Amino acid sequence: MWGKDKGKKVDFDRHAGKTTMISKGTVVDGDVKFEGGLLVEGTIKGNVRADEGSEALLRLSEAGQIEGEIHVPNVVINGKVNGDVHSTTHVELAAKAEVNGNVHYNLIEMVMGAAVNGSLVHNQPKQAATDVSLSLEKKSKAGSAAKSNAEPELDPKHSHAS
Repeated sequence: MWGKDKGKKVDFDRHAGKTTMISKGTVVDGDVKFEGGLLVEGTIKGNVRADEGSEALLRLSEAGQIEGEIHVPNVVINGKVNGDVHSTTHVELAAKAEVNGNVHYNLIEMVMGAAVNGSLVHNQPKQAATDVSLSLEKKSKAGSAAKSNAEPELDPKHSHAS
């Protein structure tokens, strides 16, 4: 329904055995960089990062809170974020999500009840942007070559038809 693409869903099982958990009542004071999965049920006072090209997944539970920026390819939020969210792949905002900052995304799902106090900024993946610019560059070169091989245009002022 509504054009949902089942193939674009985040695969939670992919990170089985590779997930770090910050449990309820735990406070991390500082930046967090991770690989695989990160489940936050506590509080992080700092930025959260994962490598851009990875399949890393951040899950922020209803009880979880992040006070800082998020730079993770796949993000599922059901708690509170005070900072910008940057995702190169997929953002899911669940019913209890509250984001006080801008959300930069490629694909986004937002459930009724989620709140964003900031802007939603769509970013195309870098690969797609590169493909478009290369395609435009090829068309431009082809157009220039066609013009140089074409018959010279006659200026109507200088043509003398008899």
